[in-house]
Amino acid sequence: MQLILHYDETYREVKYGTMGLQDIDNKMLMGINVTPIVALLYTPVLIRFFGTKWMMFLAVGIYALFVSTNYWERYYTLVPSAIAIGAVIVPLWASLGNYIIRMAQKYYEYANYKEPHVQEQRKAPRGACHKYIILFQTVFFNFFYLSFVIAEMPMVFFLNQYLSPHDHTLFSVKECGTSVTHGTLPGLNKTVLQTLPRSLNLIIVESVLMGVAFLSMLLILILCGSAYRPTEEIDLRSIGWGNIFQLSFKHMRDYRLRHLFPLFVYSGFEVLFVCKGFALCYGVCSIGLENLAYIIIAYGFSASIFSSLSLIMLKMPRQIPLVAGGVVHGFLIIALFCWAPRPKDLSQSGTVYLLTVLWGLGSALNKSGLSIILGMFYEDKERQDFIFTIYHWWQAMAIFVVYLWSELPMKAKLSIMLFALLVSIASYLWMERKISQGVNPRIPKIPKPRHKVRGYRYLEDDNSDESDSEKSDEQIDDDSTSDEGEQMAEADNRALRNGAEKDVQRQKREQPQYNYEQAVEEEEAGKNPGCKEI
Repeated sequence: MQLILHYDETYREVKYGTMGLQDIDNKMLMGINVTPIVALLYTPVLIRFFGTKWMMFLAVGIYALFVSTNYWERYYTLVPSAIAIGAVIVPLWASLGNYIIRMAQKYYEYANYKEPHVQEQRKAPRGACHKYIILFQTVFFNFFYLSFVIAEMPMVFFLNQYLSPHDHTLFSVKECGTSVTHGTLPGLNKTVLQTLPRSLNLIIVESVLMGVAFLSMLLILILCGSAYRPTEEIDLRSIGWGNIFQLSFKHMRDYRLRHLFPLFVYSGFEVLFVCKGFALCYGVCSIGLENLAYIIIAYGFSASIFSSLSLIMLKMPRQIPLVAGGVVHGFLIIALFCWAPRPKDLSQSGTVYLLTVLWGLGSALNKSGLSIILGMFYEDKERQDFIFTIYHWWQAMAIFVVYLWSELPMKAKLSIMLFALLVSIASYLWMERKISQGVNPRIPKIPKPRHKVRGYRYLEDDNSDESDSEKSDEQIDDDSTSDEGEQMAEADNRALRNGAEKDVQRQKREQPQYNYEQAVEEEEAGKNPGCKEI
């Protein structure tokens, strides 16, 4: 809504004069799209430092800050807030993906609390949480795609009543779809508003948006529990900040992640393409700007409903949703290659909405299937934030590429999309083949925690939480055990000495007896000869 208002030439001149609002909008978009490039360097550190829940809370707070800048639209408010949003896009989605997987695992522990490994807080068996991961990701994407619907409510209930009809806005538009040779929608009228909205009405709409932003912050604060136990969070931080910084890069050695990189990129391509390229060059170009909100709403509803199809992974192989979503998008891209709608022709609205709904089907299978597969592959709680950081960083790179290609012809954009789709499907099937052959992935070792924090966690070397009486009791126990050990050692030594003395006495007793008997025999033998001589 805000970009449409800023696009209108009359609105800019009346409200902002010579401030250069359109140039500010371009710099805002640059800040949002370029800043996430460096997010791989700091995202894991931020998540480990603040924690998963508080990282989500902080990121949503920055979104609320961006909404608040609409009250006072100036260069020094809009551009810094846009850069801040670009900086927290990857941390927000990485922490959100990590949080959903952790909630699925914790629900497994809740549902199977009688199991010995749950009671002893040991690691769950491999694959035990897969069912819950599928269910939680499905429910999440059911609600996530509804955000596309809710985001268009200000345009439906407020802005549409000020828009000019399509005969005016599309008066100079001569080509649509694949006939567009440069830009997104060349020829669109510079004045798209019939009348300018009153400032009071704009303030009311912006206040509603601020209320929604604060409500989302409160929901995270009140309803979302901690993703980890306090001792687990200390363990996650205690591996060293240098190791935390490096582990995102080290996880890229895993061939499973490398084979999924093209899918990460394509998932970023397809969402922005349907919301910008398709919606403008095919939808708005043929049925008017007043129907833009309904195109996005149709996409959101279809993707939300079709996200439930990912439940088939409970009974069928995991390859089916991703491959099926890729096949649907492949046919749609080929169809878009062959179709160039006529400008200002409302009779083509059925075709536009049908393609939108089918694109939502492919998007739902793609997004939900990819997140579920990542949750299945990386069940270790020590790795999930690194994995989802890599996933959403590649998506951010794809968004940056879409920002760069805005001036390319539509055929070039579709060619890039089709090439990325074919490479991603081929790479994914190759990965599944390696897994079926038993090729072991190269997973980096997570360093052991090095506990330096005192006063919070029970440490083996120095327990800072125990009282003085406990310490004295432990010292008495240690002294008593040491005294008992010394007494036992002395008893053993005494027994050995007594045994040695008895042996010596026995030898002494035997030695004189043997000599006395021998002397008597010799004496008797000596007397006999003497008697004979006498």
